[in-house]
Amino acid sequence: MSAISALGSETASDPVPEGDRIDDGRRRRRYLLYALRRVIQAIFVIILAYVITFFVISVLGSNPIQTALSSPQAGLDPSSIKRLEAYYGVNGSVLHQLWLGLSRFLHGDLGTSLQYHLPVSKMILTALPYTLKLGGMALLISLLFACLLAYGSQRFPLAAGRSFIRSIPSFFLSVPNFVIGLLLIELFSFHFHAFDVLSPNNLVGTICAAFALAIPISAPLSEVLIANLDTEGAQEYVLVARSRGLTEAKLFLRHLVKPSSVPAITMFAIIIGELMGGALITEEVFGRTGVGTVMYQAVSTGDAPVLQAVVALAAAVFVVANLIADLVAPLLDPRIELVGPRAAGGLVRGLGRGFQAGNLLGSR
Repeated sequence: MSAISALGSETASDPVPEGDRIDDGRRRRRYLLYALRRVIQAIFVIILAYVITFFVISVLGSNPIQTALSSPQAGLDPSSIKRLEAYYGVNGSVLHQLWLGLSRFLHGDLGTSLQYHLPVSKMILTALPYTLKLGGMALLISLLFACLLAYGSQRFPLAAGRSFIRSIPSFFLSVPNFVIGLLLIELFSFHFHAFDVLSPNNLVGTICAAFALAIPISAPLSEVLIANLDTEGAQEYVLVARSRGLTEAKLFLRHLVKPSSVPAITMFAIIIGELMGGALITEEVFGRTGVGTVMYQAVSTGDAPVLQAVVALAAAVFVVANLIADLVAPLLDPRIELVGPRAAGGLVRGLGRGFQAGNLLGSR
């Protein structure tokens, strides 16, 4: 047996040192405290998102709820108007209205549509499966594109081919999703007659809409993956692995993918906002049913409870996505610090990104 083999077998048979077990226990406790702190921050951000949404929509300028209730076009009898006035507390102070709305929001009551006289939660839940189907498919396609481009940028045999692959994300990022959608409609609906634009919710129509949504979203994700693969590929442990005869394929899968994916997970949470805003545009371009349709109708008719609920939920979804990314990242890379600016900065980042997604929904 060689000295190196003997050393390896001796190391493998030795029990875990007491100091390492203590360090693992300390890191586990620190992670639990970190996770608890991040969950509390996320709850605070979601509540703050609702409060800011309430003031922007319901308080600044004229009160849209009171205006809608007093409009003859609402078609409400006096008893219904009194019931809705008491429900929303429009005759009380602003803080009283906020307290009523926030209490309902925390209990899952999103209010009642002033236009359709239906619970907002029912309207959103009816449209949500269509949006989730589109968004989930687009997310899978964008991940597939990003992984293929990242792998090709490292493993393609020709240098010219690798350079070309690295330029593809910039091209994807420069093309708006509605342009891609119109091209796909022209090609697959009008030319190949694969789906009908009047009923685009079939499988082919959904795939085309998902591709239109996924192509621009995959660009930043693939750029982050490529950049981090380049960084990790220059590390000393990679040179050591190559010197020991490890093949490039095994080196890529065993040693490069995991550390390179940590920043991509954070980017993955960030693109959730882009996915939500892009889903609204894509649903309008393809004429699909979804939350985008509910939002568009709420903006068109001035249905404040629906508008407020969708914007607040958009912010909440993005905050939760960032929370998941912050909790998963330390598990993939133990080098990430569990204290400091990252934990505290998540509050501001989650709020800002969450309202960016909400603004994308509300501005269309």
